[in-house]
Amino acid sequence: MIAPTPSIDTIYEWLEDVKDPEIPVLSLVDLGVITNVEINDKKVTIELTPTFAGCPAMEVMKSEVIEKLKSKGINDAAVNISFRVPWSSDFITEKGKKALKQYGFAPPPSNKLFVDLEILENAICPRCDSTNTEMKNAFGPTLCRSIYYCHQCKEAFEQFKPL
Repeated sequence: MIAPTPSIDTIYEWLEDVKDPEIPVLSLVDLGVITNVEINDKKVTIELTPTFAGCPAMEVMKSEVIEKLKSKGINDAAVNISFRVPWSSDFITEKGKKALKQYGFAPPPSNKLFVDLEILENAICPRCDSTNTEMKNAFGPTLCRSIYYCHQCKEAFEQFKPL
């Protein structure tokens, strides 16, 4: 018996299990890098949009998406890296923002808030919710994160950069 072709919603549900290799509490879906799913006949094509063009985790993400689909019986799958629409931190879901905060990261503010760069100087501390913070380094461990210090709880933390 041939298994029915899953729906696009089902594919997205399966991909919720594929975590970001750098922040494992965040799925690729919640990070917003899964930007399209297409099903033609029995072939599933996933569009993956990196947070940055040089993201070192892209190949890992591609292979984990393929492995997840294979584990669900999808043997004809492709993952295409796309820059058709540049990734934006606004693509992170509300669930993803909550997961980031619980993990100790300050979620990025909406990029629609930017009128100047002054807003980047401060972030809301994910531990104590203080705004008495300052950016210590615009370049965190990866290009998509910055390092901040909270003067209230005296803790350093990272924030995803708003793009």
